[in-house]
Amino acid sequence: MPARLRALVAVVCAAVLGALLPATAAHAENRTVQGGRLDWGIKSSFQSYVTGPIAKGSYSLTGGAATVGGSAFRFHSATGTYDAGTGAFRAAFSGGVHFTGHRTASGTNQLDLTLSRPTVNISGSTGTLHLDVVSKAKDTGAVTTSRQVPFASLSLGGIDMKGGGGTVALNNLPATLTAEGADSFAGYYTAGTALDPVSLSADVQQAAPQPSSTPSKTPETGKSPKAKETSDGEIKKGAVDWGVRRTFREYVTGDIADGKWALSAGAQDGGALFRFPGGEGTYTDGDLTASFDGAVRFTGAHGLDLSLSGVRAAVKDGKGTLYADVKSPDVEEAKVPLVTFAAGDLKPADGLVQVAEAPAKLTERGAKAFGGMYQAGTEMDPVSLAVALTADAELPALPDLGSTATASASPRSGEQSDAGTGSTAPVASTADDDFPALPVSLGAGALLLVAAALVAVALCRRRARPAGSAPDADQG
Repeated sequence: MPARLRALVAVVCAAVLGALLPATAAHAENRTVQGGRLDWGIKSSFQSYVTGPIAKGSYSLTGGAATVGGSAFRFHSATGTYDAGTGAFRAAFSGGVHFTGHRTASGTNQLDLTLSRPTVNISGSTGTLHLDVVSKAKDTGAVTTSRQVPFASLSLGGIDMKGGGGTVALNNLPATLTAEGADSFAGYYTAGTALDPVSLSADVQQAAPQPSSTPSKTPETGKSPKAKETSDGEIKKGAVDWGVRRTFREYVTGDIADGKWALSAGAQDGGALFRFPGGEGTYTDGDLTASFDGAVRFTGAHGLDLSLSGVRAAVKDGKGTLYADVKSPDVEEAKVPLVTFAAGDLKPADGLVQVAEAPAKLTERGAKAFGGMYQAGTEMDPVSLAVALTADAELPALPDLGSTATASASPRSGEQSDAGTGSTAPVASTADDDFPALPVSLGAGALLLVAAALVAVALCRRRARPAGSAPDADQG
């Protein structure tokens, strides 16, 4: 082949590859997973055993985990990576569940198991659920702490995890206890035991732009740091975080009430709690009065219809009261004192005044608001309160359930749920892609066709040229 023809083919090949590779490489970049939730009941029969007449135990939630539906736990704030080109996926979630039971005369629990920080790893056609585990052995009582145990294998059922970006949602993935999981489960189940299915939804951010090659400007020196703002006692913003009562939420979404809750007027769902934002009022020498935005409405069978709105908080001499406007078939009253809580000595730090998970008890008027379902003095969910006295103060972050979280959550096999799409197929948004990338094999085929066509044209031209004629001006 003449030298100029070889050069032309090389240039065309480079041009075609240059057009194909950026699009293909874009799909091979790791994208950041930020926000989402995982719903899993661990093993429903184990829950029943723990809380039943034999173990006579209970479970408690840690790290912001919540209950959802009849028997699932919700873990929140997914972080990790997703490679749309290979389908590799990793997402770690926050929160945990602590099971106790078989209480002895000495006050200790023979059954003591904590499962937390679930992490899902998917590579190719295999998936694994990892957990932090603290367990007490049944026979010896020895306590073992293990980090990120490969606790369960996940069946993907032939799912192709490759796709675009946006959201990855997987629903009802069958889970099987591994040998390592059986060991860390304190011997209650053997390897190969079927566990509850796993559902998850995770937000995927677009690939970050490549850093500019232009050197960044050196920050100017000699400037004094920004002066901290001072407070005049006026609340600039704030939030109350309160889940009402865990067992009440379970009742609402369980088999009896078969209901749901709906948030409005700016209220946010944090999984184990509701956030009422906004915040207006005053703080003076440890005493606080503030009102907040948002409303929550619980509805279900058997006449369940309870709305809480107009949330207010008052703290005086270290004692707090949480108020709300209540509307139900039996009660319609404004500023009902629902619960009281111990606020302690409130002092601002960095422009923020906080009460963190203060134990709360139902008042008499609060008991009437719940239609007599609970007696006065009943422990309700703890109250967390944060108000900013300066504009630059940052409120505590809310657990991140992802962009598709809904108010009522109850994954059911074969039906659409807020944990996914009703099937085990991953859902991946392609809104960030202008056009689909050509597969590498197709790109290579196109490249070969172009090269072959150029060679054929050149050969034809050579055969048609009279003997002894001079070569074309573009063929050296």
